[in-house]
Amino acid sequence: MNTSHEPVPHVVVVGGGISGLTTAWHLARAGTTPVKVTVLESADRLGGKIDTIRIAGVPVDTGPDAFLSRAPALGTLIDDLGLRSLVVNPTASGAHVYSRGKLRALPPGAAFGVPERLLPLLRSGLLSPLGLARAGLDLVLPARVIPADPSVADLTATRFGKQCFERLIAPLLGGVHAGDARTLSANATVPEIAALARANRSLYLGLRAKRRTAARSVTPAGPRTRTGIPVSPLVTIDGGLTGLVTALVDALESRVSVRTGATVATIAPDGQRWRLTLTDGHVVHADAIVLAVPAYVAATLLTALSPVASETLERIGYADVASVTLAFPAGAMDLLAGTGYLLPASEHTLLVGVTWTSQKWAHAAGDSIIVRCLVGRAGDSRWRELGDDALVSAVVDELAHQHGRPVGAPCEAVVTRWVGGMPQYNVGHHDKLETLTDELAALPGLHLTGAAYRGVGLAGCVADAATTATAVLAGLHTPLSVKAGASG
Repeated sequence: MNTSHEPVPHVVVVGGGISGLTTAWHLARAGTTPVKVTVLESADRLGGKIDTIRIAGVPVDTGPDAFLSRAPALGTLIDDLGLRSLVVNPTASGAHVYSRGKLRALPPGAAFGVPERLLPLLRSGLLSPLGLARAGLDLVLPARVIPADPSVADLTATRFGKQCFERLIAPLLGGVHAGDARTLSANATVPEIAALARANRSLYLGLRAKRRTAARSVTPAGPRTRTGIPVSPLVTIDGGLTGLVTALVDALESRVSVRTGATVATIAPDGQRWRLTLTDGHVVHADAIVLAVPAYVAATLLTALSPVASETLERIGYADVASVTLAFPAGAMDLLAGTGYLLPASEHTLLVGVTWTSQKWAHAAGDSIIVRCLVGRAGDSRWRELGDDALVSAVVDELAHQHGRPVGAPCEAVVTRWVGGMPQYNVGHHDKLETLTDELAALPGLHLTGAAYRGVGLAGCVADAATTATAVLAGLHTPLSVKAGASG
């Protein structure tokens, strides 16, 4: 309790997605430094890309549908919100890649698509005999000079060859980032692989050694569900991830002021505080601001304050993506064992990935087959030219081709569009983050968090939100002395 006569500092969080809500959660719980927290969200709902809908009578996530079970910050948040008993494993395991005209099981031991074992890769049929032989050359190729900030392709295509890169490595990373592995920064997207590549002549042998070391260090008592079942690497909340958003909002209700439909137009210094002017003319004053919005939105808000930061934020690229969720009658398609499949860019399909949702999650199992189809990736926004009906038709045609039989018309279809939806951690990403850190040092009380910076998944966003909240609290009493455009 604040017993002094000093006013309670006010922190405004701009953005009500998972990053903004988690930042507000940590700020509101800061016992040693009482703060007033306000969340401003421009949309009419909270949660950002997390959205659970009902289709064919069952709950289905149209955005992210899982999170890393072993992520420390997210695990702590789950526990603090009392959601641990609702964490569930998928009801299927394994995935496929559409390659060489058919769906082929993803071979075991493929960390980020980089093969750890050649025999399962041979059996999968993903590569031709010549492509497999080329992948095996990593065992004997000499060490190579690695750039300071290599692309994923720099580390992998030169070691395993074009086929392995295009049919295995690139689609797995594309499924996470909707990106181009030829331009994605390995340091920013797969730092573990980048470190192994620097420490080992052969990436294959380095992965094998790491796996053996990990196997020796694993203890039998790993994470388990409430029924004693080992926890899968990827899990979700029973009933969909909106349950996480709902729990956060409920926990914030008595501690934080949350406003939807509130769009910030400008940010400017106002004496020793910040002034936020909304598009409706309303003015909010704050001692600190957290911008938990896409980088291009933050760029617009920082144009006058820091042209360098604004220009740097503009250079963080985004891919346009959409989710097409379809419900088919039972028996409309034959599903293989597993959770779905990925498609290489070399297939030139609209589809990037397909999740057999009704087979993956128990809460989505019902009388229908539910599939969630992701379209769009870096450099491919063809889907934007299609209306919803045309997009659904095109997706259904591709599903029929990939499953090897007509699938008929879906009973229900929901199209969710995210233009500028997926940030791209391209080569030079860490340099951009360093520039932003330097620029924000001249703007006390102004902070950035979200998927554009240090992790596109839920785990990365939650971890960065916790770190951001700590930085906000530590700097609350730093005097504000800045003029608009001072860094320019």
